[in-house]
Amino acid sequence: MPARPPLTARRLRLAVELRKMRERAGMTATEAARALGTSQGQLSNVESGRFGVSPERIRALARIYSCPDQGFIEALVDMATDRTFGWWESYREVLPSGLLDVAELEHHAIAVRTAYTSHMPGLLQTADHAREIFRHVIPPPTPPEVEHRVSHRIKRQGVLYGPDPTPYRTTVHEAALHMRVGGRNVARAQLQHLLDMSEREHITIRVLPYDVGAFPGSGQSINYLYGRVPQLDTAQLDQFHGPVLLDAEALLGKYRNLLDIVEATALGPDKSRDLIHAIAHNL
Repeated sequence: MPARPPLTARRLRLAVELRKMRERAGMTATEAARALGTSQGQLSNVESGRFGVSPERIRALARIYSCPDQGFIEALVDMATDRTFGWWESYREVLPSGLLDVAELEHHAIAVRTAYTSHMPGLLQTADHAREIFRHVIPPPTPPEVEHRVSHRIKRQGVLYGPDPTPYRTTVHEAALHMRVGGRNVARAQLQHLLDMSEREHITIRVLPYDVGAFPGSGQSINYLYGRVPQLDTAQLDQFHGPVLLDAEALLGKYRNLLDIVEATALGPDKSRDLIHAIAHNL
């Protein structure tokens, strides 16, 4: 028997959305399975991500649940039919699955928006900066493990390059810019990389200066990944034990609002570049 494909974040999200669609229709799994002409057990396996689901069944379920949103339905069909073996799968045996989930979500996102208060955004880190960060992971990783994490992080950044790069907006607190991760030379190169990337048309970098004082969400890093339709957005929070993925509608709205406030509080792109220049010059 062939091995079952891993339960990735995208595959699990498809299963969750099918279950939420049924619940919005006010149907039990038994009722839905009967209407679909299958067993309750098979439907439960689909809704847990253990079984795959065909486009025909997704559309049939949408009709049973009276879901009128064709854009949402077709986005689910795309998720079900995408059999892409992403580059991140080659790391499955050497890195935590949460890191692979983040790479997969970034790959499929139509836009990415982030806010960082004490770290450089992962998509904008240099290899030397990332290497120094990963050396301080607990428990301490071996040198090969560090290099696996560094290469994975650099490959994630591929979404910002190429003929159709992903639009990217980030807000970084001034505190992160002053941290001399890896020493003066590594820190200066990291700041120069931020400046270089900020010149790209699809990338916007804003800085929250010290003098703004308190602001919502301080102390928390937020990655917001926009799906093909708003229902498929994902908020990702960096925690000590690994990335946490959120998809509840109320929480997505909360984090969109939080990012709006943080961006409005930060300096504009031009003044942000001036501040980064000044900090790099004084290193």
